[in-house]
Amino acid sequence: MVPIHPVKLTPLPQDPFIQVYFNQSVASHYTDPYRLHQRMGDNLEQVIVEAIGQATSSIDVAIQELRSPQIALALQDRHRSGVRVRVILENTYSRPWSSYSASQVAQLQPRQRARYQEGMQLLDQDQNGHISPDEIQQRDALIILQRSDIPWKDDTSDGSQGSGLQHHKFLVIDGRYTIVSSANFTLSDFHGDFANPESRGNANNLVKIDSVPLSALFTVEFNLMWGDGIVQTTSQGRFGVKKPYRPPQGVTIGKSLVWVQFSPASRTLPWEKTVNGFIANTLARSQYAVDMALFVFSDQSIANQLQSLQGRGVAIRLLVDAGFLYRPFSEGLDLMGVTLFNGCTIEQNNRPWTNPLQTVGTPDMPQGDLLHHKFAVMDGTTVITGSHNWSDAANHLNDETLLVIQNPTIAAHYQREFERLYSNARLGVPPFVQKQLQKQSQDCKGNHHSSVDDRVMVAILK
Repeated sequence: MVPIHPVKLTPLPQDPFIQVYFNQSVASHYTDPYRLHQRMGDNLEQVIVEAIGQATSSIDVAIQELRSPQIALALQDRHRSGVRVRVILENTYSRPWSSYSASQVAQLQPRQRARYQEGMQLLDQDQNGHISPDEIQQRDALIILQRSDIPWKDDTSDGSQGSGLQHHKFLVIDGRYTIVSSANFTLSDFHGDFANPESRGNANNLVKIDSVPLSALFTVEFNLMWGDGIVQTTSQGRFGVKKPYRPPQGVTIGKSLVWVQFSPASRTLPWEKTVNGFIANTLARSQYAVDMALFVFSDQSIANQLQSLQGRGVAIRLLVDAGFLYRPFSEGLDLMGVTLFNGCTIEQNNRPWTNPLQTVGTPDMPQGDLLHHKFAVMDGTTVITGSHNWSDAANHLNDETLLVIQNPTIAAHYQREFERLYSNARLGVPPFVQKQLQKQSQDCKGNHHSSVDDRVMVAILK
């Protein structure tokens, strides 16, 4: 059982221009605004609400999913005060919960139906099993935006069926402040599953940055998708690989050097120019330590780069969400020296390490909560973070953000979060995987073969 009330630590100092927050931090606490219990962690939702509340001229929001009523109400307030508000969503999540009919709910896939039921519990404030018009107006975030006449688009506004995923999680406020997170604007990503008292939310981080030059880079990305003509786009905007390629771009912010690159990249480009290539190139500069906390890790070339670091004596630790660490396409298996077949098929170019790591595993989380981070800490000085999962889908299909921040003050926050997760992690090859290995050695003896890269499951990642 994961302890609900861990020992509180002293807060770390924050950089004056770049502040970092974690919803499962053990250096702060707050009252869950929906389930009304005291808990450890930073209130990521409140950080966003307060930043929105300070806006005086403009707010641009690019988010995969927006279900937070508090954020919607904050946007409504600023919009009514004359602040220009624009919102871009992922088309899969651009429909209000309260707009579904019973027959439409019945047609939802199990995962989507569970999300719908969770959403309806949020709307039902008095928990009487009936959603009133007042409850919809107060709690259904997309209804709040609609009734406020806040303009929003999704990734079908370019006339397509949508990009892989519009997976961004950023805000630009007044052309000065940029917020980048691994969290969607949902209860599950901020606070925890509504119906599960022990849930503390998917483990997520958020960075708030005060920099006009960095905000300008994010505004270009937003305008490309919005399509307002500011950057010579069509009126429909561009998503996915329709956007032009942009290499990593660096900005000095106080004592920090911050790099940003946006996904996706065309498969016609050399891999080294893609965001995953940028990740690998950044990791290559490690001198003594790399710690990674990842929702998913399925890029073979990044794994190969890590193996080169191991050969130079760099200490490597890796945590991956339990739902993805032990799948055939997981590069975490490579680092553990393990190959799992998909049927009797081996992933193409699979390369399990001959010197396996004993420092790969998955953290112990409350039931239903996910390791949703996408970060790495290098040498106590450099952080890789953002919305970008280390996957082929993020690299070549999705609209994504990747940040690289060089600043030991920032890195200390991510290092503390990694150590928190690692302290109760289950490391190594678990018994159920060992049984799978034994079974496949019998079932596929002399009958296994290589296949194309397995990208199917990665394409549905959050």
